[in-house]
Amino acid sequence: MEKPIPKRRLGRTGVEVSILGLGGEGVLRTVGREQEADTLINTAIDLGINYMESARAYAGSEAYYGLALRERRPQVFLASKSHARDKKGALAHLEETLSNMKTDYLDLWMIHDVRTEDDIKQIFGPNGALEAFVEARAKGKVKYIGVTGHHDPVIVRKCLEAFDFDTVLVPVNPAESFYKCFLDEVVPIASKKDTAIMGMKVYMRGQLQAPKRLLLSYALTQPISVAVVGCDNIEQMNENAEAASNFQPMRFKEIQRFGQMIEPYARQLMYYKP
Repeated sequence: MEKPIPKRRLGRTGVEVSILGLGGEGVLRTVGREQEADTLINTAIDLGINYMESARAYAGSEAYYGLALRERRPQVFLASKSHARDKKGALAHLEETLSNMKTDYLDLWMIHDVRTEDDIKQIFGPNGALEAFVEARAKGKVKYIGVTGHHDPVIVRKCLEAFDFDTVLVPVNPAESFYKCFLDEVVPIASKKDTAIMGMKVYMRGQLQAPKRLLLSYALTQPISVAVVGCDNIEQMNENAEAASNFQPMRFKEIQRFGQMIEPYARQLMYYKP
């Protein structure tokens, strides 16, 4: 790789993160593949990727990070997520996460996959998960607080309106813009609050036969800090890193043309199960 992977400011945190992040999917969302995971994580660091994330719901992913990072923990902006909706459950998740990842703190802890109005009521209500996140931050167990969602952009926007989150993780790809567009809902309020927008579902789980380089360029041309991508193997990692290091913003006409090609299939491409 000739050029280093560029970095961008992660919103109000002020932290500089690589524009390509390592997600907790792919080989990391497995069990019993410690050697492959170790190699993948350490290769990612060697390539200049410093944003890495997992989730309590992702099989052995957190434990893989704990085994792989060892003395390299300070080199990484480490994130995980909790899908608990109540305070007690979220705090229990955090203790499991910290133990699995063999760390005293998370750089970022995210409320995972907020989908419905009922989720919002539970999370933001008395003894809701948000209380755990605020408490954990006050105790130094997490530095920053984020939220994620990939079902309803209006729900995600309401979360941002209800609390000053440091980050928001949403789908960013050319099909998504035609079907429940997250960026349309999220960008105005995230910009106002300096909440970092992070992109997921960048490759639409391989459902579209388009060059990954093009899909990554599309995502990184949007107002996001980092595109978070899972990898099945080292070859994918190297391919993604190469594309990120050579990233050039797409021109408006290129984005339009790409969108026109995808529009007839957009709803089908975005109809996936989590």
